[in-house]
Amino acid sequence: MKDTKGTLTYAFAVTRTPPPGDALTAAAGHGGGGPLRVLRAGTLWLVVQDVPAETFGEASLGERLNRPEELERCARTHHRGVETAALSGPVVPLPMATLYLGDDSAVESVSAREAELGDLLDRLRGRTEWAVKVHAVEAAGPAPGTDGTGGDDAPAEPDAPGGRAYLGRVSARRRTQRDARERALAAAHAVDRELRRYAVAATRHRPQSEHLTGRSAPQLLNAAYLVDDAERAAFTRAVAGFGAGRVGTLVETTASGPWIPYSFARLDQEWNTGEDEVRA
Repeated sequence: MKDTKGTLTYAFAVTRTPPPGDALTAAAGHGGGGPLRVLRAGTLWLVVQDVPAETFGEASLGERLNRPEELERCARTHHRGVETAALSGPVVPLPMATLYLGDDSAVESVSAREAELGDLLDRLRGRTEWAVKVHAVEAAGPAPGTDGTGGDDAPAEPDAPGGRAYLGRVSARRRTQRDARERALAAAHAVDRELRRYAVAATRHRPQSEHLTGRSAPQLLNAAYLVDDAERAAFTRAVAGFGAGRVGTLVETTASGPWIPYSFARLDQEWNTGEDEVRA
């Protein structure tokens, strides 16, 4: 990227109603850049910031975002800009590090999609996103030696009577684990089906790994629901019901929100109200 002025235009979000000027001034943007401001693009507005080309050019930005601490800092700053844009109404958040050579190219890009962006903003009005995660309940393992796989004594040879008994216990344990996993998946399906009743749309993200969740039990469902403000109380009651054990002790359900609907603000997205596959 090349910029003769020494700055690039960093875009946070698109909205129909610009946020208050004092909120823009108070918002903390990217380091080294100017204050947040707005650009008009037909009937829409862009929330943007001037940022230095030296640190936001293609090569330098790519190098910085390869460092975890810089990636997190940029993501947090981007989210603050999107939150500022959302103060006066629904927004379409733009991907992190959406950069233009200048204001004219930013306005041109948004104006070319004005009708689509306007329709999407109308669909998002009065609605927020809720994140729901379902984990299998962590079960305590058998005491050492009780299933023939632990303790001080090695398992017997498979051809010996004790060895056949050992293999039988191992096989039974595996069947029990498989059955428990299938029941937990069915419980996760039940959570998803119930919550979709209160949502305009729903989408499933890839389940998070144990490294990210910090839990040894697998994550069975990582979903987002777009909920009308009028249905918020019913939705949260349904979530609370699962937390109280409506699907038994097989899974644990947690929810967070309301959030800006990042998961439903893409122009190329078909909103899904049906049921997708739940995967462990």
